[in-house]
Amino acid sequence: MAYFITGISSGLGLSLSNQIMGSGQHVYGVSRRGHPQEPKSPYLHESKLDLLDLNSIPGTLAELLKEPTTIDVAILNAGILGDISRMSDTSVAQLERIMTVNVWANKIIMDWFLQNPVQVDQLILISSGAAVNGGKGWSGYSLSKAALNMLAQLYAHELSATHVISLAPGLVDTAMQEFISNPGNIDTNEFPSFQQLRDARQGGSMPTAPEAAARIISILPELKKFDSGSFIDIRDLL
Repeated sequence: MAYFITGISSGLGLSLSNQIMGSGQHVYGVSRRGHPQEPKSPYLHESKLDLLDLNSIPGTLAELLKEPTTIDVAILNAGILGDISRMSDTSVAQLERIMTVNVWANKIIMDWFLQNPVQVDQLILISSGAAVNGGKGWSGYSLSKAALNMLAQLYAHELSATHVISLAPGLVDTAMQEFISNPGNIDTNEFPSFQQLRDARQGGSMPTAPEAAARIISILPELKKFDSGSFIDIRDLL
């Protein structure tokens, strides 16, 4: 099998790529910093790509994916948190940056798959519970993930040969959670929903990135039971 994954340099994307390669399957990955593994696995095929540079995406994909004719699973995982702030204090420039990485880059990737002969069987957009919860302070992140959910629904009509799902992976202990857990970064009196995340991380109830990756890989066949374009929270399946 062959997988395409964005954001393979750290966090969930890194863990997904490691576990997939560990089972003898090929990973075609992109990330800003590159996969840290040394020596590189023979199952890893990667290109460095900054998703803020939208114009560079098609050419990077064309070079990376010039050999495979089929991608069994594409996982569009890369994303950024942005500032934790009131919506009224969040600038349009900051929102544009978040939307560029979390939404528009994914649109360009899906457009590339539509326009090129690489067939994708299953496509997973990594979303978040923040897409529907809208807690105070999540601002651009919630907005972008809500848009991502609709992007999946809309492209399900056009990627007719691909099963598309927007997936919230639940809590995952990544660099984003490390940032949130630093008391100096977020005032939880003003933004109380973040205290719940700190408590979960400190209490040991937050899965590690490898644990979350294993959960996602294990449910990939089950996701196909849902209508293409659906938004699924993994916690509803476990």
